[in-house]
Amino acid sequence: RRFSRRPAVTLLDVFQQHARRRPHQPLLRFQDETYTYEDMDRRSNRAAWALSRHLGLQSGRTVAVFLPNEPTYVWTWLALAKLGCPMACLNCNVRGRALRHALEAAQATLVLASPGERGTTG
Repeated sequence: RRFSRRPAVTLLDVFQQHARRRPHQPLLRFQDETYTYEDMDRRSNRAAWALSRHLGLQSGRTVAVFLPNEPTYVWTWLALAKLGCPMACLNCNVRGRALRHALEAAQATLVLASPGERGTTG
């Protein structure tokens, strides 16, 4: 029944519902840190604001994300969902021609990467 709803219920909708109902419940544990729904909601709001204000990111623009599997990845995904931007997930282990192909296929207008992810496309 959930899949037949119009408009469809998204993962962002489910996250926001949980964030409202149980803000202090742990959502993610990474190394020695615990992130609650409230933490992730706050961080994703800040990221969405920064992406919108400083980079002029608008709804509908595809963003390629080249980040390692860390909490930053989660709140970046949430921020992009809140802005209405499709996210092209790039494997941070890919380099060279495979990376170039992934970037071209994504047709992204922006690439977000951590300083440690300096993949070569040549």
